[in-house]
Amino acid sequence: MEPKKLYRSRTNRMICGVCGGLGEYMNIDPTIIRLLLVLIAFTGAGILAYFIAAIIIPDEY
Repeated sequence: MEPKKLYRSRTNRMICGVCGGLGEYMNIDPTIIRLLLVLIAFTGAGILAYFIAAIIIPDEY
């Protein structure tokens, strides 16, 4: 069995596909990831973390 790899989703994306990719990787609804990101974004670090993840995580091929 091949190990799972984390990719930005091409099919389930709103902005860059980070939340969609995390949802697919963890087998949970990406909407839950998005809601958590909104809560974390109020600290200011969440927005920065999202864009860093968008740069680091490769796009799904």
